Amino acid sequence: MPSKVYSCYVIGIEPVIVEVEVDISRGLPSFNIVGLPDTSVKESRDRVKAAIKNSNFEFPMQKVTVNLAPAYLKKEGPSFDLPIAIGILAEKGLIDKTRLSNFVISGELSLDGRVRAVKGALSIALGALKSGKSVILPLENLEEASLISDVKIYTTRSLIETIDIINNERKEDNLNPDYILQKAKEEYDIDFSDIKGHESAKRALEIAASGMHNVLLFGPPGTGKTMLAKRIPTIMPDMELDEIIETTRIYSVAGELKGRGAVTTRPYRSPHHNISDVALIGGGSIPKPGEVSLAHNGVLFLDELPEFKRSTLEALRQPMEDGVVTVSRAATTVTFPSVFMFVGSMNPCPCGYYGHPSKECRCTISQIKKYMGKVSGPLLDRIDIILEIPPIEYEKLVSSKGRDSKSMKEKVNTAWEVQKERFKGKKLKFNSRMTPKELEEYCRISEKGRELIRKAMDRLGLSPRAFHRILKVSRTIADMEQSERIEEHHILEAIQYRRTDKLEVDYTF
Repeated sequence: MPSKVYSCYVIGIEPVIVEVEVDISRGLPSFNIVGLPDTSVKESRDRVKAAIKNSNFEFPMQKVTVNLAPAYLKKEGPSFDLPIAIGILAEKGLIDKTRLSNFVISGELSLDGRVRAVKGALSIALGALKSGKSVILPLENLEEASLISDVKIYTTRSLIETIDIINNERKEDNLNPDYILQKAKEEYDIDFSDIKGHESAKRALEIAASGMHNVLLFGPPGTGKTMLAKRIPTIMPDMELDEIIETTRIYSVAGELKGRGAVTTRPYRSPHHNISDVALIGGGSIPKPGEVSLAHNGVLFLDELPEFKRSTLEALRQPMEDGVVTVSRAATTVTFPSVFMFVGSMNPCPCGYYGHPSKECRCTISQIKKYMGKVSGPLLDRIDIILEIPPIEYEKLVSSKGRDSKSMKEKVNTAWEVQKERFKGKKLKFNSRMTPKELEEYCRISEKGRELIRKAMDRLGLSPRAFHRILKVSRTIADMEQSERIEEHHILEAIQYRRTDKLEVDYTF
């Protein structure tokens, strides 16, 4: 009977248990791996052979066949090295075959038999938990895998140590998840108190963070747009365990953990404007998460929005609306979570000084139109708050500090608690993501409020989507004040943040 070792393959961020079957039979010496392996899996042959020999075991000089089942799934990566080696040694009688079914095994082998870390260890631990097995992982992956407290984790440094774990099941190596979270916790070294003036901008960003509303920062260069955006995560509530696990899974699969046991602070991603569509949204022949998924539960900031390719910006529309990204390939379709707060920034023209009170704009009308036209109407329609960031007067620049992140975070926490109670039983729901049915239920307004919005729609030429977004922002402002009803002043403030006329060009200059 062939040896059967259980391993795990991660598709997107979801684990799939893989059976590694090893058969040694008579015939000319050969080593074949079947089951739709890619190049990196086929290269396992050389790594496994050298690791077995350098661990002082004899590699069989017979026909060795390895099957990775299910065979219809394309496999990639070096994480199958360790289970393949274990299967071969089990066939040689060095491992008790009856104990192999107790474990899910994953690890990359070096030529001297040491075991290296693998990507996606947290998802692999979840896969082991779902299958009712223990998991054997490289020592470097212990911290992230220990976030799953209900699965037995055994860590290994070498092929020899792995054999010992299977034959003589030792005490598991699980760490306390609280210890992992405390060790990985990062403190912010920036604060909203660093920013002088811009109190109205701070108020708007406080509202945006309270309901996870998308924001566009608009104004001349050097006024503090990027500084404001960088500090948004400092006012967002601390991440809960389920958010930490989901975000860490994404970072683990993408190879972005970089020595951290877990992602414990809100992600802040700021890709350069020359980023490709695939790098932003996710993809590849075997789909991997992009920047929109790496920003999950945090902030995605696109500086100099019109400098991004039009196709790249348009690709953002689905994840901004749905909170997920679906990547379809010939072999598979993968869905990544992407619930993020979108923040964009842009200048009023290519030189940046159109409408500046003291500096002269050097751009022509056609240049300004072309520049502004790079951000499409449908994308702007998905932005809840359009915020003008004007130059700061000298007096404010040298004045005492304004509001800090701690005081702003308290109001944001209040609004999140209200939303958590409102959407109880629904996963990670915010006012910005209310459905039309939920809008009718939770955003009832008076006749006077309706009249205010009607006038705003007529005067500003707003779309039905913009109408819904005004209601959502109004609901968030009311939540921050712990008000059951949406009052007229809530609506007026929300309308103020939907003024797209700020982005229009005055053709008479």
